[in-house]
Parts: sequence; C-alpha cells; structure tokens
Amino acid sequence: MSIKRHGVGPRLSQAAVHGDTVYLAGMVAGDPSADTKGQTEQILKKIDETLAAVGSHKSKLLSATVYLASMATYNDMNAAWDAWVDKANTPARATVEARLASPKYLVEIMCVAAI
Repeated sequence: MSIKRHGVGPRLSQAAVHGDTVYLAGMVAGDPSADTKGQTEQILKKIDETLAAVGSHKSKLLSATVYLASMATYNDMNAAWDAWVDKANTPARATVEARLASPKYLVEIMCVAAI
C-alpha cells in the first residue's frame, strides 16, 4: 500500500495518507499571540483545511490528542473544541499537559482520521 504525503517540509509532513487513513502532524496556531481558546480555534481551522485537502472531514476523525501548556486552560480549549466537533461523530480523544516547542504555543493538536 502506498503512502501519500501532503504539506511536505524539510522536517515533517502536515499529513500522511496510508490506505484509508490520514495521520495529521501536531498543529499549532498561526498567530500564537491569541489566548488558548483563540489558538484552539486557529488549529481547528487548520485541521479542517488539511482534512479537506486529503478528501476527509472532521466527521471522520478517529482520534485526537490535545496538548496543553497548562491544564488550567482546559475549559478554554474545550469551549472552542465543543463549538467545532461533529457532535454525532466525536473522536476518541486524550488531553495532556506538556511543554510545547515554544512558550508562545498554548495548544497543539494531533489527529487521525478516515478518508
């Protein structure tokens, strides 16, 4: 089975498709000056765009891992997530506190979806 990569860069690909599954790289906000809710909204928009580029949709999400710089912002992240997620097709999800690549990033989200 072949592997197709999308958004290929020198260090990582934004997505890798193998069979009927797409694996999205961890995504961070384009404007990290936003608060946790704002960064989450930006990331979810990027997820929508990336899924569409490979022929998928948030209704086909299988799993998501949310990394928060501080669990104190869990409710702020969830406010954006709850407004976005397909309520009829919620993915398996884990949320963990982690030190992210830069202190300016408050949220990072990684997903797996069906095509």
